[in-house]
Amino acid sequence: MQATTPRGMALSLIVAVFACAVVPRADAAGTAYGTDTADVGEVGNCKIESWLSWASNQDFLAVSNPSCIVGLSRPVEISAQIQRARSDDEWGASIAPKFKTNLLPTAIGRFGVAVAGGAMFDMVSRENTGFFAYVPATLRMSEVVRVNLNAGWLWDRITDHHFATYAAGVDYRTADNVWTLTAEVFGQFGTADTASVTQPRAQLGLRWRPVDQISMDVILGRNITGENANWVTFATTIRFPAPDKAIQKDDK
Repeated sequence: MQATTPRGMALSLIVAVFACAVVPRADAAGTAYGTDTADVGEVGNCKIESWLSWASNQDFLAVSNPSCIVGLSRPVEISAQIQRARSDDEWGASIAPKFKTNLLPTAIGRFGVAVAGGAMFDMVSRENTGFFAYVPATLRMSEVVRVNLNAGWLWDRITDHHFATYAAGVDYRTADNVWTLTAEVFGQFGTADTASVTQPRAQLGLRWRPVDQISMDVILGRNITGENANWVTFATTIRFPAPDKAIQKDDK
């Protein structure tokens, strides 16, 4: 783990202010990316992921996703994705608690597998709006390249529609872990009132990680909430490692 420097402390303060300032998209992945990894870190590790997304049709998302890894006979990542969103000039707020646990560890040349699931709640109407579950699999091609595949299920209780969900992404990072390029496609199959809801969604993102504890992403996306618009996302992650534990270098 890199030592904390004055520069790192300053960056921590800036990002912490940003994370607290946003009003906390309820995606299964729990990050600004739509594809999840099979990795789960050490018990005691925590992080706060936050992002702001702007769409060409004036839709907007502000999200905060705090998470910690707890020991429940095995390491389990517990998170709660809090979202404030504007869609078609209407504002809403939601929260999506989620769990994820690894079943097979990842390794170079071999798939690692996890299982994840959760629920979605509308904070305005105070009702449960759906459930989701999925299996993320990660194949490490090398120390710097990995492929992530997701397959799952989503129930939209408001429309009473069931969807099969999918995601596939590739991460390529520099050997020093300062830069990471991510390309992904994700979406869902099923019956929907709007065609774009079941059309593929895609993103291309660049991550800058100047110190182990902090990373920042700029992401360009298309149709990321099923509204057939172009998106720009700015995301940050602040990591809080467990005492005497190193931060995972390729933590998404």
